[in-house]
Amino acid sequence: MTSPAFPRRRRTLTGTLAALGVSVGMIMTIGPTPASAATWPTATGSQAVSSTISVSGTKDYGMIRLYGTGDLGSGSQDEDQGPILELAAGAVLKNVIIGAPAADGIHCKGACTLQNVWWEDVGEDAATFRGSSSSTVYTVSGGGARSASDKVFQFNGAGTLNISNFAVQNFGTFVRSCGNCSTQYKRTINLNTIEATYSGNKLVGINTNYGDSATLKGITIVGDSSKKIVPCQKYIGNNTGAEPPTNGSGADGTYCKYAASDITYK
Repeated sequence: MTSPAFPRRRRTLTGTLAALGVSVGMIMTIGPTPASAATWPTATGSQAVSSTISVSGTKDYGMIRLYGTGDLGSGSQDEDQGPILELAAGAVLKNVIIGAPAADGIHCKGACTLQNVWWEDVGEDAATFRGSSSSTVYTVSGGGARSASDKVFQFNGAGTLNISNFAVQNFGTFVRSCGNCSTQYKRTINLNTIEATYSGNKLVGINTNYGDSATLKGITIVGDSSKKIVPCQKYIGNNTGAEPPTNGSGADGTYCKYAASDITYK
């Protein structure tokens, strides 16, 4: 696992949400159109979660804020802590805000869809994807996340992760293909219409030795005039738990797939 790149910044569970750069109704285009600037959603209510909620089928929370308490309320970076929500294979989660403390966010046991999901203050990870089949597809459509001292999305399983119309602010790595999981897979990551606001470290990290690839389209990077955010970082992954070494960065047409025109700086 990568080490935290930014200090944690805890937030209260109530009060006005600061502007980030997207709205509840972000334009759901498929093509490479940069995300539009707007504001974060306001929660319709708040619900404390003391033990992981299991979700199957389709669950629409109607923009309620869920936050951890009890065993899920430490606000730590412990990678063994439970998630707020655990989605069964095929589950669809809609219209929810994950507040603070956020524990380990959301776990997908297999294929899942996260639609208009927002993380006010990411805990260990915003969401972790764990399916074991190469045909598994995980979809994140709309939403946003901020204050992730390490990773936002952790891709531990096999298959393809598609993220579109999403905004992220103050993060370590936006999407990471697990660099040292005990079971490793080839993973495909597609980012389309993403707004990343500095500070940030990396948009995506992949393992070249396992055949991972990342395709970036319609990426807007805000407030990073020095271009410190790395669009695509390559690693040599392992299954021993050791910290994986880097293996270069930048577009190469094989592992990191994007052109200069796919990234706009504002």
